[in-house]
Amino acid sequence: MTSSFTGHIAGLGTSSGVRLVVGVWDVSPFGAFADVMVEDAAGHRTLIAPRQTVADFVASTYTFDEVRIEPVSVERGAEWSVHTRSLQLRFVPGRRLWVGPLLGLVPPPLRRTATWAKLCDPVAARFMPGVRTYGSAGNGRTEWYAATDVRRVVDARATWEGEELGELAPVRPPVRFGFASAPGKPTLTTLTSYVRE
Repeated sequence: MTSSFTGHIAGLGTSSGVRLVVGVWDVSPFGAFADVMVEDAAGHRTLIAPRQTVADFVASTYTFDEVRIEPVSVERGAEWSVHTRSLQLRFVPGRRLWVGPLLGLVPPPLRRTATWAKLCDPVAARFMPGVRTYGSAGNGRTEWYAATDVRRVVDARATWEGEELGELAPVRPPVRFGFASAPGKPTLTTLTSYVRE
């Protein structure tokens, strides 16, 4: 059985050393939802999920030191805002990256396959450090990504547990939630994630 999640992933770093990965899923087995993965400067990894069923699935797919159940609200526009009890984030998507138009040339039936993701994996890792497109989803499962667009994030402000996180910065060191990190440069990616049992 294969589950699919279609939406966006925003990955960004801050000058405080806290790195953030936000998933905004428009279509999924759990309906529309958003979740947030946070890794602080000491390497502590926190998942924020809107309800227990989502938390259970995500925590079985990725690795965290802490899981919090909190409402996650997202507003999209020229500026995106993400709010939970622990995190307040605003970021501005900028121009499309060079890879965006190339992704649009891949026929959808091919783009959705694990075979294509596996072929793209070493290319993605070379040209976008931190990125992988195929790997383990834990518990004997496989995950792969089919991206359709990538945009640079050009500005961001965030607070975590009431503390300002500073300026927008690269995702460095790479986050350690799963088999892949977010790109080293802050980005907003449009994609479908597939998890096969």
